[in-house]
Amino acid sequence: MGSGVAGEGPLTVTAAIVGKKWHPRIVVELLHGGPLGFNDLKESVDGISDKVLSESLDDLQERRIVERTVIDDKPVRVEYSLTEWGEQLELVVTAMDEWGQRYLDALDGTDAESDE
Repeated sequence: MGSGVAGEGPLTVTAAIVGKKWHPRIVVELLHGGPLGFNDLKESVDGISDKVLSESLDDLQERRIVERTVIDDKPVRVEYSLTEWGEQLELVVTAMDEWGQRYLDALDGTDAESDE
């Protein structure tokens, strides 16, 4: 097995990035609508607070998933976009979304037979 961040394995590292409640949503919004300013991102990630969005963006920047660019406009503004590593998460978040939909359908009984 390859060495991960601080001794973490590959699955653990991936789970740390996409396993946080808002991270996959932020990645998806930036995949489909990025780059986005803070307020546009907050509006598109329904239900997230300023504090949590800011903390999530900081975490994703530290992990090199999101990059922050200062646009020298009047007034100066900041945009967030995905790095190459962030863009590569498209396969992961798409698979999570598809699995989640099948799971929710099964819970609703549209697909559901228990294995027990």
